[in-house]
Parts: sequence; structure tokens; C-alpha cells
Amino acid sequence: MKIGILGTRGIPNYHGGFEQFAEYFSVYTAQQGHDVFVYNSNLHPYKESKFRGVNLIHCKDLENKIGTAGQFVYDLNCILDARKRNFDVLLQLGYTSSAIWYKFLPKNTVIATNMDGLEWKRSKYSPKVQKFLKWSEKLAVKSSDYLISDSIGIQSYLNQKYNVDSEYIAYGANIFNQPDFSNIAEFDLQPYQYNMLIARMEPENNIETILDGYQNSNTKLPFLVIGSVDKTPFGRYLKNKFRESHKIRFLGAIYDLQKLNNLRFYSNFYFHGHSVGGTNPSLLEAMASGACIIAHDNQFNKAILENDAFYFQSPHDITNILQTKERHQSFIEKNFKKIVEKYSWQMINQQYLNFLLKICH
Repeated sequence: MKIGILGTRGIPNYHGGFEQFAEYFSVYTAQQGHDVFVYNSNLHPYKESKFRGVNLIHCKDLENKIGTAGQFVYDLNCILDARKRNFDVLLQLGYTSSAIWYKFLPKNTVIATNMDGLEWKRSKYSPKVQKFLKWSEKLAVKSSDYLISDSIGIQSYLNQKYNVDSEYIAYGANIFNQPDFSNIAEFDLQPYQYNMLIARMEPENNIETILDGYQNSNTKLPFLVIGSVDKTPFGRYLKNKFRESHKIRFLGAIYDLQKLNNLRFYSNFYFHGHSVGGTNPSLLEAMASGACIIAHDNQFNKAILENDAFYFQSPHDITNILQTKERHQSFIEKNFKKIVEKYSWQMINQQYLNFLLKICH
């Protein structure tokens, strides 16, 4: 097969979830003998034409000059280039800034779109932007030959809203089983004597709820908040609100995977407050790192964790869990087993490849 992948800033991953998936899947698929092309922003630091057997197509991206609008220009440039490539299948990751260009999609190529989370539900967006995202979602459904959902919740939503079927393929994670506490010595912590979260500083990730509940509890353990607090108004608000707290430590963004895995592994509790979207990569990574998880009570998190986590909806729930519950080894072991049996990258990559082979023949 000749496969094109668009919708990311490019590989190797320097950014986030879809970029990580694009890297793992494209390298895996190239190793299986397929001809794989990934679209890269010309702003991406990696400038080579190949990455571990994957062909890279660098397209003009104006995000550094005109902000978010530049992403729309970049997606259009990718789609126009794809028209010349004669791909068997074009895998679109998300639709936010690409769906409006659907009329330019190549006609003789199978279009498969991963529908991402319910982007229009994110409270960081204004009502106008939310309306636009709903429209984009509709266009993506209409213009794709096949849809992919990364959670059962998204699959059900698409079926109910648009009466369409979609292929359920989750996100993946790599098992972490070589902990080394010296790797995180710089943070001045003791094993299992701190709690933490890793998230983008957005209201729908329930960070304020978690921190309010934590502040009200009688625990003396430090709480680590990992994520870029200075990049969003909400992040700056949180940092200011809890600036007097002796328990809450804002560490900013950390991109070193070894450090993150060790921080998760040696934490007492790992908090996951995400409430919008499909299978969240950071949740699977926490499970794969052997963390004991306290998660926001919603269908997306419950579909993955099932009964193997503590759940919260309010600050009071957080306070109550911290004061009445202890690390639950069986939660950790069962979630670790789920990664091995259902969410390993090897399995997820093969599921994607099988699906693309099926829809191309």
C-alpha cells in the first residue's frame, strides 16, 4: 500500500498525541514493507526527507506568522500535495483545520479519518469557535470514506448523531517496567510520598477541582502539577490561586519520557481529570507506568479503567478519597495487564494496518 498521513505537525514527535501515534504507526507500517508518507510542517525541527524508513513531505506552515489560521494554510498545502501522490489511502488525524478543504481531497484515494475527541465541547473555545468545530465535524463525517474512533464513547456519539459506523481502535502505550528513582532525584521527593497530575492547563481537565480538594484535605504530601502553566490564561490563574499553598508545586512542562515514567511510577496517587475526548494518551501512559489512578467520573475514563480506579466529580470527593483510601495494588496490576493485553503499541499499530488493508481492497 501507498499510505499518506496528514493532520499532525510531523515526526519525530515533538508535540503530542497524534504526532506520537503518527511516528509509531508510520515506522511500524514502513517496516512491514508499505510505502508510507507523513506530512511535516516546515516549522518542524527535523528537516530530513526520511525518518526510519518513512518518507517525509515538508509543507509550508504559516502558524509562526499568522497564528492559528496558519494551521488551515498548512492543512490545505498538505491536501493539495496529496492530490499529486496517488495514495491508496489517506489517513487524516483529526479534522479541526482540514475539514473545510474537503472538496480538494484526492478523488481516487480512500479517505479514512480519526475523529479525535469531541473538540467542540472544550470550554477553552468561544461559542463561535465551538459552532465552527461542530460544522467541521459534520464536514469530516460527510467527506470521509471511513471513520475511526479511539473510544467507544466517540463511536456511540457518531452513530447516534450522524447514523454512521466507525472503526473502534484505541490509542496505545509502551510498558514501563524499569524504574530508577535516581532519574528523578532533582525533584527532591521520596518514593510514594507525593501525588501528581500531568495535563494541559484547561478547565475541562478539572485541575482546579483536584487542587481545591487537595488543598482542603489533611494530607501533607506535596502535589506536583506538570504542564505549561504560563501558556494559557487558565494556567496563570491556577498558579496565582494556589501560590500560597505549601503543598502544591507547579513544575511546568516536562518532556523527558524517562522522568515522566519514573514520576508516575513512584507517585502515591496519579490524578487524571480529563473529561472531554476519547482515549486519552496520558491516561494509558499512567496505567503503563504502574500508577494508582484517581480519575474524573465520566464514560471515557470508565471505558478504559473500568473498576480499577477511584473516581471523583467534586473537590469533596477528592478530599474524601485522600483521607479514606490508600494505594490499591490490585488497581495497578489490573491496569498494567490491560495495557499488555489491549493497548500495547504493537497491537494498536497492527489493528490500524489491518483496517487500512481491509478498506483498500
